[in-house]
Amino acid sequence: MPKFSVVIPLYNKEEFIENSLNSVLSQTFQDFEIIIIDDCSTDRSLSMVKQFTDKRIKIIEHPKNKGLSASRNTGIKTANAEYIAFLDADDLWKPGFLEKIEFLIENYPQASLFATKYDVLLKNNKILEHQFQINGFTNHGIVSNFFGNNLNQSIFYPSCLCVQKKVFDAIGLYNESINYSEDVDFNIRSQAEFKFAYSEEALVTYLRVSGNQITQSGLDGKTIPDYDFYEEKFKDRNDIKKYLDFQRFTKGKQYKLSGDKKNYTNLVSKIDFNNLTSKQNLLLKSPRILLKLITNFKLILLKMGIEVNSY
Repeated sequence: MPKFSVVIPLYNKEEFIENSLNSVLSQTFQDFEIIIIDDCSTDRSLSMVKQFTDKRIKIIEHPKNKGLSASRNTGIKTANAEYIAFLDADDLWKPGFLEKIEFLIENYPQASLFATKYDVLLKNNKILEHQFQINGFTNHGIVSNFFGNNLNQSIFYPSCLCVQKKVFDAIGLYNESINYSEDVDFNIRSQAEFKFAYSEEALVTYLRVSGNQITQSGLDGKTIPDYDFYEEKFKDRNDIKKYLDFQRFTKGKQYKLSGDKKNYTNLVSKIDFNNLTSKQNLLLKSPRILLKLITNFKLILLKMGIEVNSY
């Protein structure tokens, strides 16, 4: 049995999948299997992965397109290892990623969730690395409160995450009815129940160059997590309430950008505005035209390698 099962959902990533897969095969820690779930790609993605001859690679083809959560769930159900690491088909692992995750597993046996920091590759090939301020934390260890430390840029992306299999047995798989922020939904459920070990070494590269990613746009046709459900479920957890309001803020901006007044009003009405910063309150209540101008300006700065946010 391998130490890790590496789950790679694949849908129309012909520009990226070869490099992503090679980043796994180049790991310094080599005890793994790779499960690629092709979700009915219409480009050359599937034919490209079939060119690889490594016997640790298993390819599963969905008979119909089911979405990202379903692809991850197929990988989880197929996994032979106790620890399941996820890699999106347009992201990259640095060579020491799995070795660092194995280090966290060995040194923090009380944890069942593991991740490292990441950097961000922009279209102009500039690299951004966020400097997170995690309370009571240095280099690596147990993050005492995931929710309180994720009211800014997320300290990890899905491609940074490794999950012990028992977590899925306890809380269930990814919610297949959600097709936007499915990772947020999973994080709420898992981080509320299990301990999380983390390394501040950036060993994953998140590619902000993929055309399939939705950034700074509306949410037309997207289903987001049911924040009201989690607010009721964890009604005694002020840290989770604050995190939910932060998520409502980020999605509320996107609803306003797309002119979706109904969903904007419904979402924002549930926010305790004391949980937001003054800058966030101002942005959320700004006219749509001003919000668009600010968003476009941020994108221009981002292309220059400068990131400005409202967190």
